Amino acid sequence: MKTEISIQGLSASLQPARSARKIIGFIPTMGNLHQGHLNLVREARQLCDVVVVSIFVNPIQFGPNEDFDNYPRTLEQDSHLLAEVGCDIVFAPSVEQMYGHHPRLTNIRVGEITNDLCGLQRPGHFDGVAVVVTKLFNIVQPNYAFFGQKDYQQLAVIKQLVRDLNMPIEVIGVPIARAEDGLALSSRNGYLSAEHRQTAPVIYQSLKNAEQNLHAGNALPDILTQIGIQLTQAGLVVDYVEARTPMLQKIDQFDQDIVLFVAAKLGETRLIDNLQIKHTL
Repeated sequence: MKTEISIQGLSASLQPARSARKIIGFIPTMGNLHQGHLNLVREARQLCDVVVVSIFVNPIQFGPNEDFDNYPRTLEQDSHLLAEVGCDIVFAPSVEQMYGHHPRLTNIRVGEITNDLCGLQRPGHFDGVAVVVTKLFNIVQPNYAFFGQKDYQQLAVIKQLVRDLNMPIEVIGVPIARAEDGLALSSRNGYLSAEHRQTAPVIYQSLKNAEQNLHAGNALPDILTQIGIQLTQAGLVVDYVEARTPMLQKIDQFDQDIVLFVAAKLGETRLIDNLQIKHTL
């Protein structure tokens, strides 16, 4: 497995694969990898001849009071994990490599679907995601790109971006990886205290309870309220509990497939999760 830290080095490493018309798969990450990330690599390995993983903590998707400086940088550990699951190239550029030394005058904004959910509480976040993903797609030029469904809104934003800009890339969403107790795997889970880690699975439990109640015929608005009450009683500070169509349109009754979204703080750690629920007649 190669590790490249420059755009030029990555391009040179990928040139033989491009010349041979091999299929290139790409997974952008911010490092501090867990099994969810490794599942993306495993998925890419099945479809692609060459698998590239980027590790880059992107400063422009962090707000002024967020954890950019403290975000874990674990490149050596990440590299070992990636080698074990068949990654071919790790691209680990510096901020200077990605953004240079001159002011960035170009921004990219995907409207509407970034206006609420996490976009409401994190203004500018998805603009930063759109910029860095566009840059990485231009640098790597993959055939396929793989993203986890835990960040469902982010996945929707990237799919919209690719469609709108006619990027020749297929974006593939990979199901959420969970701990045995149901907690969605996240790099930020490491911030949880032992006590909070015991509490955190209530998020998934509340979503699964909601699924049962929906199929039992209970009203969607009432179920969303129940989720909020359950989380608050468990000690979480709820940011939002929402229902959307798979395309992120607002919905107030369960008459089609839906996605339930939760964001809540446990201590100082913000956790997100979602559950896709099929509508059956």
